Amino acid sequence: MNNADFKVLIVDDEEDILEFVGYNLRKEGYQTATATNGQDAIATARQIHPHLIMLDIMMPGMDGIETCRELRAIGELRDSVIIYFTARNEDYSQIAGFEAGADDYITKPIKPRLLVSKVAALLRRFRTEESTGIVYTAGDLTVDLEKYLVYYKGKRIILPKKEFEMLSLLVSKPNRVFTRDEIYHRIWGDDVFVGERTIDVYIRKIREKLGTDNLKTIKGVGYKYEE
Repeated sequence: MNNADFKVLIVDDEEDILEFVGYNLRKEGYQTATATNGQDAIATARQIHPHLIMLDIMMPGMDGIETCRELRAIGELRDSVIIYFTARNEDYSQIAGFEAGADDYITKPIKPRLLVSKVAALLRRFRTEESTGIVYTAGDLTVDLEKYLVYYKGKRIILPKKEFEMLSLLVSKPNRVFTRDEIYHRIWGDDVFVGERTIDVYIRKIREKLGTDNLKTIKGVGYKYEE
């Protein structure tokens, strides 16, 4: 896919931010749409199905975290990448953001070159995704990479993109311990930086949705999916 094939939705209540981000992304060839509040963002996302959604956290009415949670509940937006673009960088904001289903978190202000680089990194998976036909099984768990399906004890489990990718990685080699650094590299890549507790948040959410304790924490090392 070329840059012109990608649609980016920018959501912020400050017009100068919308102009800054939109200008720099359009200059690289991306299609852009904007919204100034959470409700308009959800309506626009339903209409255009963006590949990437950039959300401000501090917005009047529906804030970015609540907006993200609503977006993640929409089936047709399952594959959209959601990134917070905000001046808030406190740890509790990151954790709350990832809890709601965000994929990344960057802070204002940001230089145009870094902005474009991060967007390119987040969209890279759309360029390289291919039908693999790979299905992983581990005990009662089945993960179908091509169809993007997860079944546990015959029940279908809906997971957002990053949770699906993390579970797929761990199930690809049952009983093998993946280090935290390895998971960061494989799931987020070298161009994306997230907080220390990010993996913990995702692991906990996957455990809750599967209702299993097969996801094991190896203290001081990493995680594994135990058959």
